[in-house]
Amino acid sequence: MARTRIIGIGHHDRGDDAVGRVVAARLRAEAPPDVEVIETDGDAAQLLDLFDGVDGVIVIDAALSGNAPGSIHRLDVVFAPVPRPLFATSSHAVGLAESIELARVLGSLPKRCVVFAVEGERFDLGAPLSAPVAEAVARVVAGVLHEMRVEAG
Repeated sequence: MARTRIIGIGHHDRGDDAVGRVVAARLRAEAPPDVEVIETDGDAAQLLDLFDGVDGVIVIDAALSGNAPGSIHRLDVVFAPVPRPLFATSSHAVGLAESIELARVLGSLPKRCVVFAVEGERFDLGAPLSAPVAEAVARVVAGVLHEMRVEAG
């Protein structure tokens, strides 16, 4: 069983919303054997299942809070709630912030949970990643790899 799970959230056909999945796909080849990399659309029930049975999760998702496109937010959400304004839009009624808080209430939030949120610019159907978000991908990959090294000790 994986000790750590990387969860890339998004939709490939919705512009910058795909950033979590793009980062996860890049990390798949670089992840150590005890790290499982999963891509998902962010369904709340599935996220709760993905939080179960591992020591830690690293989640990558798009954000839309009004900050500059391509900005990266790193959040350690074990001790503090996810700022809801960071995820002002979601294609689900229950988004990432609500899923994390539900896991916290249910006692199923892993003992280590870090979120990397990349500020998006466009989320139009069929759009590619915007230039600022595409440029942020390598920095997020580096950040996640750093998190895994820190976690490994």
